[in-house]
Amino acid sequence: MTLQKTGHNFTKIAFIPLQTNLFNIVLVSFFLTLGCNNLYAQEIQKKSTVIPAKTPVEKPLIVPINDSKTILEPKKVTDTIVKKDTIKATKDFLDGKVKYKADKYARIDQKKKTITLYDKAELYYQDVELKSGIIVLDYDKNEVYAGRLKDSTGKYTQYPSFKQGANEVQPDSIRFNFKSKKALIWNSRSDQGDFRIKAAITKKENDSVYFLKGARFTTSKNIENPEYYFQTNKVKFIPGKKVITGLTNMVIADVPTPIALPFAYFPMSKETSVSGIILPSYNDSNTRGFSLQNGGYYFALSDNYDLTALGDYYTNGSYGLRLESSYAKIYRYRGNVNFRYENLITSERGYPDYAKQKIYNLQWSHSRDSKANPNSSFSASVNLGSSKYFQQSINQANVGSNLNNTLSSSVSYSKTFTTVPQVRMSLSATHSQNTQTEVINMTLPTLQLSVDRIYPFVGKDGVKKGFFKNINLQYNLNGKNSITTTDSLFFKPQMFRDAKIGMQHSIPLSTNFKLFKYFSATTSVNYEEVWYAKTISRSYDVDQSAVVDKDVNGFDAYRTYNFSSSLGTTVYGTFNFGDNKRIKSIRHVMRPSVSYSYTPSFEKYYDTYASDASGTINKQYTRFENGIYGSPGLTNSNIVGFDLSNTFEAKVTDSDSTKVEPKKVMLLNNLNFSTSYNADADGETTLAWAPVRISGGTQLFKDKMNVNFGTTLDPYAIDNSGNRINTFNINNGGSLFRMTSANMTLNYSISSKEKDKNKDKKNDQTERNGGREDDLFGRNTVQNNSSVSQFDDDDDGEDKISEFFRSKLPWDMTFAYSLTYSNSNRQREITGNSIMISANADLTPKWKAGISTGYDFVQKGVTYTQLRFERDLLSWRMDFNWTPFGTNANWGFFIGIKSGVLSDIKWDKRSSSTR
Repeated sequence: MTLQKTGHNFTKIAFIPLQTNLFNIVLVSFFLTLGCNNLYAQEIQKKSTVIPAKTPVEKPLIVPINDSKTILEPKKVTDTIVKKDTIKATKDFLDGKVKYKADKYARIDQKKKTITLYDKAELYYQDVELKSGIIVLDYDKNEVYAGRLKDSTGKYTQYPSFKQGANEVQPDSIRFNFKSKKALIWNSRSDQGDFRIKAAITKKENDSVYFLKGARFTTSKNIENPEYYFQTNKVKFIPGKKVITGLTNMVIADVPTPIALPFAYFPMSKETSVSGIILPSYNDSNTRGFSLQNGGYYFALSDNYDLTALGDYYTNGSYGLRLESSYAKIYRYRGNVNFRYENLITSERGYPDYAKQKIYNLQWSHSRDSKANPNSSFSASVNLGSSKYFQQSINQANVGSNLNNTLSSSVSYSKTFTTVPQVRMSLSATHSQNTQTEVINMTLPTLQLSVDRIYPFVGKDGVKKGFFKNINLQYNLNGKNSITTTDSLFFKPQMFRDAKIGMQHSIPLSTNFKLFKYFSATTSVNYEEVWYAKTISRSYDVDQSAVVDKDVNGFDAYRTYNFSSSLGTTVYGTFNFGDNKRIKSIRHVMRPSVSYSYTPSFEKYYDTYASDASGTINKQYTRFENGIYGSPGLTNSNIVGFDLSNTFEAKVTDSDSTKVEPKKVMLLNNLNFSTSYNADADGETTLAWAPVRISGGTQLFKDKMNVNFGTTLDPYAIDNSGNRINTFNINNGGSLFRMTSANMTLNYSISSKEKDKNKDKKNDQTERNGGREDDLFGRNTVQNNSSVSQFDDDDDGEDKISEFFRSKLPWDMTFAYSLTYSNSNRQREITGNSIMISANADLTPKWKAGISTGYDFVQKGVTYTQLRFERDLLSWRMDFNWTPFGTNANWGFFIGIKSGVLSDIKWDKRSSSTR
């Protein structure tokens, strides 16, 4: 027995040589033979044994391992004793190498067959890793013992850490058998997924089954002093799969609650998702009675897709169904599908306010990875259904979607054919729905095909320079099946009977070139041919005493052409103010352009019809009048357009004195003027000059405020009926231009710290439905959705300020202002004037509050207002949302466990909306 000191780099073990006496060996063998004959009565077969002069002693081999690590392995010595016996030879005590080390000493006791490691001891054997204050390895019993140490103050330190494979336990002490893989663990602590488990005594049966006594488990980060836990005396625990318990009681702040279960089952699969039941929540409504909401089942169908089926039921007969599915395949595609259906019953049958209606909504989002096929793509963004769904849904208060008046959808597929020239083809279906008028416009489908530009006059060198070599032509094809219908006729036979089918072919021929060195000129000729499957025939119907249109089925077509050209340049100007001035210089960039377009009259496609019974009054019309691509023009169009765009930027002295170069500051991002003149205007039905449109925008306060403005100036006067007349306004006693409209919008966002714009989406559902991504209209409040939180996912309240919260309060604010002026009929009124504000702040590290509100100065009323409060309760979350007034007035309170494993442990109370 030796002692290894701390300072030694290698373990040294000395053995005293044994003295061998031949007489003693023969004598002992004789007595052993006599003893065997007395023990067994039956005949024993003779054994031939050769006894050597000296029996070698089996010695353990010590191999140095870097930094005081040693490997203990029995040395196999060839025995000269030849035996024939039915008794099997004893197997080595361990099946592999043992690595160990300790700071103070590693003591080997050959008599007791133990190795004792003391102070920061570590032992490694196969897939077992053991670290502790003290470790005792009994290689005769194939067992290891590990425990903690007590320091000079009497406090326990260096608790054991036992790791086998992916499972890790941190107990007070442990006893483990290497052969049977069984263990006894005292006061074990382990993490299994979201759970943290502590047990007084743990018995490890094998690699996959544990039995726990006096256990508690929680999702709290502090296992020693959790804010809540589940207490149970009997537990069967299968790591990575499940926990099955006996009588389980919920304890909050070390106070047992009446919440108890005779048994409990908690899945802890290592898979990304596990199928299971989703428990419903209880609620009540003044108009629909009591309810169970958001109950259903989650189907983990595969690693690539899943399905959630949820339902609501009210005691007055109302119900709702929802199917939600997400799917993804790496480097291929990803998407999700949501379908919602609700059968709403208001009041009771027989009452005057009784009503019954069915509403639904379908959303589908799909995107394809560009790596899947670089020459083709497929995408979908679908949001269609009942126009009043978001206003009347009983399961969510989606304010942004409620205030939005349009639902839109698009599904598209595109492919590029790598020919010479390249051909691009796309097939798409679109949908646009006005939720106020309930009018739906769809294209099922739209076909677009284009052939890449062809330069027929380019030489072999490929240089495109000058008017002639830049001449190019294209071919474009556009086909549509257009449908206009309403909610009540959606996907009914009449919807398809009213469809309009058409196809448009165009061949543009164009070129561009430099003129007088500083001017860029373009010119083009465009030929168009339009095909229709249906036209109209207009006539006066004597029986109806009205002009009627009759559909004429059959192929028909018309052909048009036009000419256009443009000339533009860029002018730079710099105004210098001197090096001693704060503003060094201002740079002004102007981009003026003049365009001309000519479209002749196509009278040959026009016919006449009698507009009265006498037939004396004839009017012109074209049979292509109601086509989806329009109709050929009846009059010549000679239009000259004028456009001028401006940008202004300044160079100013940088506030940072260490920087020598001045800083660039954008004064105006754009300031645009545009108008046009029609040379063929007749002065009655058409006027020569179009109104002047002025628009501009800039960014202020380090790009935090966006300012956009615009106005329309009309040079013509109006009559008493508000119609434009062929008289300039200045000649009618007015100014040079008459302002008919003006608008200005301000958007300002500030916060106490810079935020990553791509980090999260506050209103992802609202933005998907066409609303704003900020929370000026409040945040969505979806019942039973515990994942919606104002706190960031990476916020760790325990690591924040432990003292009184005296630092700067984190906050953010969004401000929007809109002003609209109308004077089209000399009314000179402000038709829109509103301000909206949204603010969020941390009152403490655990408390967040927010408000969204505004005021309409025209309607003289407060706009949509929402108050938000949220408390981070470590493992729990509590929030309160309140909309105090308006048609969407409601409130909601939620408290529940954050972890998705125990998300059903919650209380969610929502008031019924007044809508």
